[in-house]
Amino acid sequence: MPRRKVTLCSWLGLFALLALFALGILVGWSVKPGGQSAGPAGAYPDARRHLFTEMKAANIKEFLRSFTKFPHVAGTEQNLHLAKEIQAQWKNFGLDTAKLVHYDVLLSYPNESAPNYVSITDERGNEIFNTSLFEAPPPGYENVSGVLPPYNAFSPQGVLTADLVYVNYGRTEDFFKLEREMGINCTGKIVIARYGKIFRGNKVKNAMLAGAKGIILYSDPADYCAPGVNPYPDGWNLPGGGVQRGNVLNLNGAGDPLTPGYPAKEYTFRYEVNDGVGIPRIPVHPIGYYDAEILLRFMGGPAAPDETWKGNLNVSYNIGPGFAGSHSARKVRIHIHTINKLTRIYNVIGTIKGAVERDRYIIFGGHRDSWVFGGIDPTTGAAVLQEVARSFGKMVTRGWRPRRTIVFASWDAEEFGLLGSTEWAEENAKILHARAVAYVNTDSSIEGNYTLRVDCSPLLNQLVYRLAKELSSPDEGYESKSLYESWLEKDPSPESPHLPRINKLGSGSDFEAYFQRLGITSVRARYTKNRKLDKFSSYPLYHTIYETFELVERFYDPTFRKQLSVARMRAGLVYKLADSQVIPFDCQDYAEALGSYAQEIYGLAQKHKTELVTYEVSFDALFSSVANFTAAATDFHQRLSQLDTSNLLAVRSVNDQLMLLERAFTDPLGLPGRQFYRHVIFAPSSHNKYAGVSFPGIYDAMFDIASKEDQRKAWQEVKRQISIAAFTVQSAAGTLTAAV
Repeated sequence: MPRRKVTLCSWLGLFALLALFALGILVGWSVKPGGQSAGPAGAYPDARRHLFTEMKAANIKEFLRSFTKFPHVAGTEQNLHLAKEIQAQWKNFGLDTAKLVHYDVLLSYPNESAPNYVSITDERGNEIFNTSLFEAPPPGYENVSGVLPPYNAFSPQGVLTADLVYVNYGRTEDFFKLEREMGINCTGKIVIARYGKIFRGNKVKNAMLAGAKGIILYSDPADYCAPGVNPYPDGWNLPGGGVQRGNVLNLNGAGDPLTPGYPAKEYTFRYEVNDGVGIPRIPVHPIGYYDAEILLRFMGGPAAPDETWKGNLNVSYNIGPGFAGSHSARKVRIHIHTINKLTRIYNVIGTIKGAVERDRYIIFGGHRDSWVFGGIDPTTGAAVLQEVARSFGKMVTRGWRPRRTIVFASWDAEEFGLLGSTEWAEENAKILHARAVAYVNTDSSIEGNYTLRVDCSPLLNQLVYRLAKELSSPDEGYESKSLYESWLEKDPSPESPHLPRINKLGSGSDFEAYFQRLGITSVRARYTKNRKLDKFSSYPLYHTIYETFELVERFYDPTFRKQLSVARMRAGLVYKLADSQVIPFDCQDYAEALGSYAQEIYGLAQKHKTELVTYEVSFDALFSSVANFTAAATDFHQRLSQLDTSNLLAVRSVNDQLMLLERAFTDPLGLPGRQFYRHVIFAPSSHNKYAGVSFPGIYDAMFDIASKEDQRKAWQEVKRQISIAAFTVQSAAGTLTAAV
């Protein structure tokens, strides 16, 4: 008996010593710099001010200069070298991890031995004019290697000859004008469209639907030259030989064309290239406006239907088909020899692990690849990403840690269809669905230098406004004012003039898979042009060889203060989302937005009042669900105001409701014909990928509905989409109710 008692005491003593030892480790870890701190904000007071102070315009400038010395097209050695450079810097900055993650995707390149071009042929088929094969290099870049000639990625190969038809911007309404009002048939013709207004892939799709056998894209001075500005290098306008590159896919969120819905890894099943998703079936080629003027100069056929069809070239803008007068026997020929091939791409993924909620992620991502030097797109964004990563890393080395994990991402192959970001989203979809709080995009930080532009989920409106009020405006004449004040004065919301404009999220950048497919709350912010005065499309040198470091330094942001403001806005969003005890989302703003969107789509339907009565179409269920969501959001925020923040389980519970709200607006079946666009409230327009539309299922069902042959069937689809929208909003309202 005494022996047992001694043994028992020995074991108890051993357990006590082990417990004390473990407690000592935990205490030591909690105070160790870089270790897990139960209260990161308390351990590092005024962290956001330190973060903003750490970021420097001079650093952004040097990152931009370094990253734009050489071309870095996706799938090339130069882009892999840049990926490794970024990875090494992230490790040096103090991030916890920095890894290369690869995928094998379908990319598209010009054929080095057989150039792409457009020609004019005479009556015997001889080529009497050929378009330029390359752009003249800008000063200082004459000897740089690796510059690909202008082309449209994923154009099929082919040599074809036909009459030419001018189709304005190649929009749906432009083809309707030609076919329905002017009686011009594009079947078997080569069409020529000017860049601008809509995504180039939509232009190609529209041309295919119209029966065209090929399409030429060009940049008209009316859309790519600002009045009174010289062409580059003496100004920031497009030279006559400048050509916009770009992909012409219609992926609708699919990612890699050969592995839609699944990550393009070694083990993944792949479709044959001819069966790939979204690949066009007709040859496509881009040209500059000098060459376009020659093609358009002798066009025959009717005159342009109105002034909106005329650009600023010295031509009549006749429609065709074909040439006039003595040139009528001449044709246009397209030569395309572009090669599609399976190519390895590399994302760089870095992390700063959270101290309290390590399993909750804030993703801060932007692409690295460019068509040539990428002076604006994307490298003003990549430079900002690098400076934000450096600044966060500096804080980690000083002992701070965010509450939640921050994931940094340098995406590859965005220019080829958002491939790097989509493949990573597909590979990690299950994890992200359970753990991702928000996605902050860091593509180009400037597309102009007039004022701030923000596109985001309504959940983030209030956070964006608060941060803008805390930041100083970088604009001339606003030195004593906040970024919010200059933004409000320059670009007020048309719906609420007392607030700055915030736009709906469409597509065209790497947030797409996270927001439109996975339902992760997303935001993008950058500096933009003056929407009232600047009528040119995008910025004039977009996707040309002339997008250089010097373009930014000399013309767009010489002090780099605007890019610093964007960096602080983006970093502020990441910081608040990662470090706030309660996720800073506002459900009541979402409710207000839903009410506005419901009225907007209802107003669109009122153009068909007779049909609404005939086919018994009602929006009552949608308005009822919006009212229920509004009541649920109000109740939720009332309970949130009384939250006991010392109750960690209660905090976690409301944070999960906030995190998962955006997911509640997704439909696993996707939109009709667009299965990877699953957000029921927002989607890219079916007619312009760049633009966002609300209640897209209803909108698409009603588009051009009067021309549908079976009217009853068409309006039945409208009713079905209204029911889906009503169900989705009602379901989302249910996620905000208190737990039973």
